[in-house]
Amino acid sequence: MLTFALAALVLVMIPGPDQALITRSALVGGRTAGLLTMLGGVLGLAVHAGAAAVGLSALLLASAKAFTALKIVGAAYLLWMGVQTLRAAARSRRGPAEAAVPRSRPRPATSVRQGFLSNALNPKVALFFVTFLPQFLSTEATAGGTRAQALLLSAIFAALYLAWFGLYVTAVDGLGQLLRRPRVKAAIERVTGVLLVAFAVRLATAHPAA
Repeated sequence: MLTFALAALVLVMIPGPDQALITRSALVGGRTAGLLTMLGGVLGLAVHAGAAAVGLSALLLASAKAFTALKIVGAAYLLWMGVQTLRAAARSRRGPAEAAVPRSRPRPATSVRQGFLSNALNPKVALFFVTFLPQFLSTEATAGGTRAQALLLSAIFAALYLAWFGLYVTAVDGLGQLLRRPRVKAAIERVTGVLLVAFAVRLATAHPAA
């Protein structure tokens, strides 16, 4: 259990689409928006965790058409978010005068939806629950016992996800005054946008066995 927790924490901490989207939300909408995007992300994880527990994820990964359809939709979504972030960077870079103009904060449902879709539409998340998680299951357990273990490990992963990104959002919000300066904000948004586009390309070229 401890080995799984440490390995899962390392995986959670590796920069990915979740971190990029949560950073974007926290910069635009503050701590609340960042936490809501994080909540949406963990709900997306729950979809794949539950699907893996009942065997649906394995069926998805075994079907080339289903895998391809999901990854195309997921990649398109990340690409769209990346482009939107790059456009926001261009606005921030135009100067303090325009950056000072109040902009409406994202609705709570929008923040949750962004995080949810990022994970729910990512077949690489399904791949994680089908390939990584089973390595820590007992081979001597019954089918019901194995399913219970899988759900327990998924819950641990979700808890680590919430803990890490909760601290991350708090840190971003604490540095909000610095990070929201026009030049700094534009630089962060440019990096975030480029990363989201890169993640979209990576997802679009992913294979079930990757």
